[in-house]
Amino acid sequence: MSASLFDPVTVGAIDLKNRIVMAPLTRNRAFDDAPSEMHVEYYRQRAGAGLIITEASQISPEGKGYAWTPGIYNDTQVAAWKKVTDAVHAEGGKIVIQLWHVGRVSHVSLQEDGKAPVAPSAIHAEGVPTFDGTQMVEVSPPRALELDELPRIVEAYRQATLNAKAAGFDGVEVHSANGYLLDQFLKDGTNHRQDAYGGSLENRTRLLGEVLDAVTSAWEPSRVGLRLSPFSGANAAVDSDPAALAEYLVDFVSGRGLAYLHMIEGQTGGPRDLPEGADLAKLKARFDGVWMGNNGYDRDLANQRVGEGLTDLVAFGVPFIANPDLPRRLELGAELNTPKRETFYGGGVEGYTDYPTLSEKAA
Repeated sequence: MSASLFDPVTVGAIDLKNRIVMAPLTRNRAFDDAPSEMHVEYYRQRAGAGLIITEASQISPEGKGYAWTPGIYNDTQVAAWKKVTDAVHAEGGKIVIQLWHVGRVSHVSLQEDGKAPVAPSAIHAEGVPTFDGTQMVEVSPPRALELDELPRIVEAYRQATLNAKAAGFDGVEVHSANGYLLDQFLKDGTNHRQDAYGGSLENRTRLLGEVLDAVTSAWEPSRVGLRLSPFSGANAAVDSDPAALAEYLVDFVSGRGLAYLHMIEGQTGGPRDLPEGADLAKLKARFDGVWMGNNGYDRDLANQRVGEGLTDLVAFGVPFIANPDLPRRLELGAELNTPKRETFYGGGVEGYTDYPTLSEKAA
């Protein structure tokens, strides 16, 4: 019997009431680098999802790449996130936090003491924008990380995982996608290192492996998810052979007992087209755990791919912004609210917690 988008499923150690996932969505409203009461309400409203993945949250001040994004590296942030997790759990929801280090996708104004952002190699992401709190600016040229700096980054992921546990999350997701630090190490267009962390696929995946080892030493693997985007050129991070990279990565993370693998299927926020030689069905078959599909899903595509066994979970992004009760709307085939794109990044409650549910509309 084929599965449905609305069937419960167990993901590692986490029992989900449906297979609908709220994708991580940067909204730039953490004005003190920590969630506020606005965030508590925003996530509480969306607790009908089988799983919520929070907006990406930096593991250290160095990991910050955009103004007004939250962190998970100090006690104030832990306490603030605890209010969010308590609210989601009170509504019967499950929530994990996405652990983030942006690497070179940052600006000197966002770094402590105006330092240059860090990267595997000193390659500038020319033309890639970020938000500095006042305006959109091009990211700053990075410096290459020294070999002896990598252990402190691994340790920051481990400590962030312990912090997430203390904040009451159900698990963590390691963000190794979309052109941020771990993805920069994975792709040969951004990693020109000549040491044990560059060159071969084995070397380019080394840091990711060390991070996963550290994170799963802090919390059991069944509470840890991983996000990958081998096909995506987001933030100017590209690879010369993305199909081979994808196969290697899926094999590399299989056998670790992870809760799930969160795959960007195509270009981040763009076409679902894949490069020659890539096949999502074959990739899923290579992975020994729960597969989460992300990119361009609507109700019909989600139902189709879950029913055919091509994905186990479906992550929805923009639809969750405008529809706090998205799972209910999908189940009923109801009309969706139209998102206000001008309120996606920054601002207050408008376009954040003021979208009506179906019941509110009916009333």
